[in-house]
Amino acid sequence: MSAEAVVEVRGLVKRFGDLEVLKGIDLKVREGETVVLLGVSGSGKSTLLRCINFMETPTEGRVFESGKLVGTEKNGRMVYRERELCALRTRIGMVFQHFNLFPHMTALQNVMEGQTTVLRESREAAEKNAIEQLRRVGLEDKAFEYPARLSGGQKQRVAIARALSMNPRVMLFDEVTSALDPELVGEVLKAIRQLADEGMTMIIVTHELGFAYHVADRVLFLDGGEIIEQGPPAEILVKPETRRAKEFLEGHSLFKLPD
Repeated sequence: MSAEAVVEVRGLVKRFGDLEVLKGIDLKVREGETVVLLGVSGSGKSTLLRCINFMETPTEGRVFESGKLVGTEKNGRMVYRERELCALRTRIGMVFQHFNLFPHMTALQNVMEGQTTVLRESREAAEKNAIEQLRRVGLEDKAFEYPARLSGGQKQRVAIARALSMNPRVMLFDEVTSALDPELVGEVLKAIRQLADEGMTMIIVTHELGFAYHVADRVLFLDGGEIIEQGPPAEILVKPETRRAKEFLEGHSLFKLPD
């Protein structure tokens, strides 16, 4: 891993009306690092991801990408231009719980779409890259299939290929296996683990603790909009220090550590 912080947030606060979902988050993610966010529903994990790539606008705090402040500070407040944020989202890709594929497009066309409309790539270049990204997630043979003919796991892998086709520096994964049948989870996690092996910088929200143990460089446990514990998975998942983290892990009775 590089010492360079590809993503950094300082004092990140997010409020929805009177509800404060994030309460001053500080986080640095280094190039090549895989960070897993754990916590109960409502702890702020997904909101943190959405603030990092500005699907949600932070209420307070600062976000830096590769050392550069996102937005412009005016009179003590941050101002963001949509053009800047659109460009940022090509460099910080995000994959959601639900696949959001275009049903009238083949897998290949879905992966090509962002390249031609956002990056303004030629169709020839976009198609070549799309085939490569589908190969990367093990779906080159499904390039001309429509989403209706794909399994949930295959759809999610197409969504990953679509995000990868934009050549991001960072990938965000928000509970990407939670909507899948159990037998399909493994194929998606295998694709993500391959990205980790390739050195992709990733921030992952998941409840797959075995996956987190084997793949994460660092695990963060969130509770009530704050990071209350963080460290290597062998520490956080085996010897958590806080009561809330212990309760969370005890609730995952199927989680078995390797010998």
